[in-house]
Amino acid sequence: MANPILLAQDTDSIFLQPKMANRHGMIAGATGTGKSVTLRVLAENFSRQGIPVFMADVKGDLAGISQAGGDNPKVADRVTQFGLTDHQYRAYPVAFWDVFGEQGHPLRATISEMGPMLLGRVMNLNDTQAGVLNLVFKVADDGGLLLLDLKDLRAMLRHVADHAKELTTSYGNVSAASVGAIQRRLLELETQGADKFFGEPALDLSDMMQSGSDGRGVINILAADKLLTSPQLYATFLLWLLSELYEMLPEVGDLDKPKMVFFFDEAHLLFTDAPTALLTKIEQVVRLIRSKGVGVYFVSQNPLDIPDLVLGQLGNRVQHALRAFTPRDQKAVKAAATTFRVNPALDTEAAITELGVGEALVSVLDEKGTPTIVRRAFIAPPESRLGAITPQERTSVIQGSAFYGHYEKALDRESAYEMLQRSAQQAPVQEEAPPQESGMLSGVMGAAGGIFGAFAKSAARSIGTQVAREISRGLLGGIFGGGTTRRRR
Repeated sequence: MANPILLAQDTDSIFLQPKMANRHGMIAGATGTGKSVTLRVLAENFSRQGIPVFMADVKGDLAGISQAGGDNPKVADRVTQFGLTDHQYRAYPVAFWDVFGEQGHPLRATISEMGPMLLGRVMNLNDTQAGVLNLVFKVADDGGLLLLDLKDLRAMLRHVADHAKELTTSYGNVSAASVGAIQRRLLELETQGADKFFGEPALDLSDMMQSGSDGRGVINILAADKLLTSPQLYATFLLWLLSELYEMLPEVGDLDKPKMVFFFDEAHLLFTDAPTALLTKIEQVVRLIRSKGVGVYFVSQNPLDIPDLVLGQLGNRVQHALRAFTPRDQKAVKAAATTFRVNPALDTEAAITELGVGEALVSVLDEKGTPTIVRRAFIAPPESRLGAITPQERTSVIQGSAFYGHYEKALDRESAYEMLQRSAQQAPVQEEAPPQESGMLSGVMGAAGGIFGAFAKSAARSIGTQVAREISRGLLGGIFGGGTTRRRR
């Protein structure tokens, strides 16, 4: 049985039960009220329990988890306040990741894994454009063309536009204007650095679910300060990562502790301007991933940022101070107060605006899964260093990783771009050959100048033993109507 996690203290200690940690949670509060320290304390405790953690470092101040603390007088005062005689300042096992490959291991996904729905979300496509993107993916699937990086998708868009008439019967109309709009959005994505994100070697999620030599869970930290300048890419990437976890992990039911805990910082970016269909899918993922042993914790400034359907599933809650200067602020305070189980001895609404830094309203699930009454308490002190780390310290952690060197070298194996180029070069020869088949595939492949034939000849070379990866799709796992066949190294 996993030991209870000391989260906070008022007159008594408040413990989070590890077996209830996969019932999800929320950390909310205005800027500068202590959300990052609460996140850090939870991450440290989960790690000590042997639970891997994922979190995004949006301000650059979470990297200090990789270094021992002991240099902060406020933390020392909190240790004394709590009477913690066994408090130990120490570093935690950390893996740094970075979509841009600058502050951590390069983190990539393939175009196929991302899938048309999430990719359309990143590019903010309208319904017509999203329909064309789905068509492009379908044509690629039917033709056995791997979509790995941006140049593959561009090549497929050009191919579909060039052969729009031939594709109409089997796939529907292709709008040249929509293809052009998608191409322009891809160019915008590329200027934001998406060309570094899409490609191979793609992330193997098992690398994020490791334990250190001492049995503590690895804390995976995504450098997100630069990524956050592209908020839709940031939000969609984290949603994709969550969906991949859902797809990869088996059903496990109730465990003594989670298999992984996922912190979703700047959570409002996930829900802002999201279409109703996507919000419904997010709600389903959050609800169902609990059975896979994954706990999801949303971190946001304002509880109103999180839709009610999702908020209702967050059983463990830490509410730091909110300001009430505007009508919307006052509404947020009232809304936050009503989400807690009432404590007759506490004016919850008033307390939210009075909380000091490092102080919070806390309610967790007890051993039976019932929310405890809300209590005003101080958050427990962390053991790691608060704040940023030096470039030398970061480099040392990265190079000390068990998989250092694997993700650092980009791959560019044969995929849609190369195969379409080759088929275009062979087109004059192919045109002389008599048609042999009718139907969907022959129409598409004939128009492409014998792509399928070229694909068949190079299948062993381009895919080899990685049959498990063929045309994978990351549409939030089975929930989005298509499974992602897991890749193997």
